[in-house]
Amino acid sequence: MRQMSLPDVLREKLAALPDKPGCYLMRDRRGTIIYVGKAISLRKRVQSYFRPSTLRNAPPKLRSMVHSVADLETITVRNEAEALLMESNLIKQYRPRFNIVLRDDKRYLALRADPRDPVPRLTTCRILRDDGALYFGPFPSAAVVRTVLDFTEKRYGLRKCTPIQPDAETYHHCINDIIRFCSAPCIGRISPAEYRSRFDEACAFLRGERLDVIEEVKARMQEAADEHEFEKAAALRDTWIALREMVKQRVRVVATPEMHAADARAGICGLQKLIGLPALPTLIEGFDISNLFGTQSVASMVAAVDGLPDRRLYRRFRIRTVEGADDPRSIAEVIDRRYTRVRDEGKPLPGLILIDGGITQLRAAREALARLGLSQVPAVGLAEEMEEIVLDDGRPPLLLPRDSDALRVLTRLRDEAHRFALSYHRRLRNRLIRESVLDDIPGIGPAKKALLLKRFGSVYRLARATAEEIQTVPGIDRVMAEAVLRAVKPG
Repeated sequence: MRQMSLPDVLREKLAALPDKPGCYLMRDRRGTIIYVGKAISLRKRVQSYFRPSTLRNAPPKLRSMVHSVADLETITVRNEAEALLMESNLIKQYRPRFNIVLRDDKRYLALRADPRDPVPRLTTCRILRDDGALYFGPFPSAAVVRTVLDFTEKRYGLRKCTPIQPDAETYHHCINDIIRFCSAPCIGRISPAEYRSRFDEACAFLRGERLDVIEEVKARMQEAADEHEFEKAAALRDTWIALREMVKQRVRVVATPEMHAADARAGICGLQKLIGLPALPTLIEGFDISNLFGTQSVASMVAAVDGLPDRRLYRRFRIRTVEGADDPRSIAEVIDRRYTRVRDEGKPLPGLILIDGGITQLRAAREALARLGLSQVPAVGLAEEMEEIVLDDGRPPLLLPRDSDALRVLTRLRDEAHRFALSYHRRLRNRLIRESVLDDIPGIGPAKKALLLKRFGSVYRLARATAEEIQTVPGIDRVMAEAVLRAVKPG
């Protein structure tokens, strides 16, 4: 089989793919999205479609899809979990014809726990709601969820029965205390306080705050292997792998306002003491830089008042002076733009600035503040891999416990910054994808494209126009107007 002939634009994009997790959108010659996928490495995954071996050995459907691809776009994210969620949302939004797995609106499994229940337990779910419960996941693999659930219930003696308030009557129909290590609170085998303590420890474990438990499983696996109990060692190995996958995902916690407020207040008090801030950081502003399609950058600024995110203060920025993915220079630009305005308008300065990143990004922010005469404003970085609070005053990074209220204030704000940046990405991405449909129409160059978008505002409005209305745009005749409508109307 001859090597597939690729359009120049597609060949260039394949060569420039980033070695980062994210999603990719494949489009046909009309600009229609025909496939959406996710990858831990966009470069390795997307390039693999176009190898001669793939075109020789792949199923007919996959070969047909690859031969239909005329262009592609990529979106980088932080990790596989975010890529998974973004992939699901994109498939539901665009319904690409080559996507099969998620076309039935299948959602991935997560674990749910409601601490308000009198005898709380863990359950699986596919929808994460703002209902005051704790959610862990979702996870790419249902097997991981079920393995983690089984291990956690056995390890901490949690009940599996469904009644809200189990009692002695419930126990008559249940033998989970015998076959599943249930601690049997329904018959008073342990007190309500002790059961609650076990439940709290289970939630801490699922949040990744009890890493020593996972190391215990690894040690037991090695011990079983040393004793030639290979079947037991294999089972422990599978459990250990599932638990490691679990701790890579951060918990989504939806608590009551009262719980949040108390924890947040304790958190900002802890930050003042631990970092050595001159005043209580009642206003914290956090910044995140994200790349769009590998060539453009956007920034988000989020704010926390008394430790709680306040969406009224959020801001978005498009990076103007930096080409490509250069986080430090992008941070410097957005810090300069934000605090030049704050300074000149006499608005309150934050008690702490949070930069998503390590020492390089933090130093870029501090240098920008110094140029503005605002060196007195405290700033720290938050390095994601170990959740270290990075300082620029000679002190080593602060590594706080995962259940620290101070750390939670910062990680919550950092996650908000990233979520807000991704929503901006999505809006810009959708606009670019819609407008790029016009690029494939013969005779529609940049000037006519600009005139069409100026006249109708968006491709959506253009699709609802008549050929006569499109002809009112200078330089557009009847034939071209009909070609525009064929391109922009849903097929």
